[in-house]
Amino acid sequence: MLISHTRRRAAAFCLVLMLLFTALSSGRALAAPAWPSNLLIQADGGILMDADSSCVIYGKNIHQRYYPASITKILTALIVIERCDLDETLTFSYGAVHNVESGSSSAGYDTGDQITVRQALYAMLLKSANEVANALAEHCAGSIEAFAGLMNEKAAALGCTDSHFVNPSGLNDENHYTTPYDFALIAQAAFENPTFVEFDSTTYYELPPNATNPESFMVYCGHKMLKKSSGQYYSGIIGGKTGYTLLAGNTLVTCAERDGLKLITVVLNGHQTHYSDTKTLLDFGFENFKNVNIQANDSRYSAAETDINLTGEHTPLLTLDDMRSVTLPKTAQFSDTRSELKYKPSDSAPPGAVAELSYYYEDRFIGNSWLCSAETAGAEIKSDDNSAHADSASLLHRLSTSVSALQAKTPLRRASFAALIALMAALLVLLILIIFLVQNFLRSARRSKTVELSRAVPRSRNTDPLLQQEKGTSDTPLSINRYPQSLRPRSRRRRPRRNWFRKG
Repeated sequence: MLISHTRRRAAAFCLVLMLLFTALSSGRALAAPAWPSNLLIQADGGILMDADSSCVIYGKNIHQRYYPASITKILTALIVIERCDLDETLTFSYGAVHNVESGSSSAGYDTGDQITVRQALYAMLLKSANEVANALAEHCAGSIEAFAGLMNEKAAALGCTDSHFVNPSGLNDENHYTTPYDFALIAQAAFENPTFVEFDSTTYYELPPNATNPESFMVYCGHKMLKKSSGQYYSGIIGGKTGYTLLAGNTLVTCAERDGLKLITVVLNGHQTHYSDTKTLLDFGFENFKNVNIQANDSRYSAAETDINLTGEHTPLLTLDDMRSVTLPKTAQFSDTRSELKYKPSDSAPPGAVAELSYYYEDRFIGNSWLCSAETAGAEIKSDDNSAHADSASLLHRLSTSVSALQAKTPLRRASFAALIALMAALLVLLILIIFLVQNFLRSARRSKTVELSRAVPRSRNTDPLLQQEKGTSDTPLSINRYPQSLRPRSRRRRPRRNWFRKG
């Protein structure tokens, strides 16, 4: 029974070690922490995006179409800033003033009033004045219809695929719609523009007199999270825009930054919870995620410096864009990511880019970067006959070949890493198993010796040499060495009892 029990324990121990070995050798993907997702908002649609990496941290119905309302003015302002001189003067036409819904937001301008483009942008973004949006559209493109065409072109260029705009103000129209994802891309482009940020981060601005206001008057920001005097104020807010119509419900766009992490939120068709939803999204992002620079962490492509040497010098021909980053959970490491390489960079690639790297965490896109050539397509290359110039296509081909070789090394390095882990796990299992077997062997040997000694000791009192010597029936002198150490009699010395009553 004892041997059977020992074997069962050994089998169970080996099974546990085998499971440990399997877990260690299954790869590092198992060690990557899960993407945080414990979040709930009340709005019908919403998104949380990293403004630097374009990573969608959280989304709810991000490709569902909704009416945007006045957040449309973000796109209007971006186009005007890119196309117009801010010090130019615009004049309000009759159509600009009266082509608005009754009771909608207005700054009080009338036909014939004149202000600068700069003043108009403040009035539109802070006061959300619809007649000002119309006047800016007419000044920029000649008509509202033509400006709507510019809006759709700009949206498509930014990657929007489910949006369509027909007016610069966002007033109700069944053909005027967007999605949380599309408008996050628009907001991302807007908050990358420092001039737009200058306008949108302002909390108040003084405008000159107009037909309704005989004296100069102040306009104030409508985004409560931007104003420190508001109970909705949120630390780190850069800017944003509010919107509301009966069809659109509450809409809100917000940009905030803390500790190097810049986030964009879009809330569509909210139900009086647009501020609390936005706060929930921002808190979730700042508490659970971080921004990691790609060039500082991805060394897999640094071998391009020595793998190819077209000029005979140790100048790197391929470098990673030092401004790009990825979004990761705070508990994750850059080594938990994987990358995919494309040889045809998109239109947004910087000059000199020969390839695009897309990074993924599990199956989620978390950012991208560019492999850029330090030398452009017309660079000089030294040849055997010292000819002057090489064909640019040849350079690009050789660069791409080098990148292919580097990409081929990546899975080998991963396989080597996994093999090293498997080997270490196997050695650990073997060492523990050897220790276990040695302990069992020593325990068994000790148990066998005890059994042999117990058999060697006489059990009968009549054959005990010590008793026989005491009775005088044994001719064999008593030898204490004949007893095992554990069975030898112990001698006890009794201290003499002192008689305290005895004299002397």
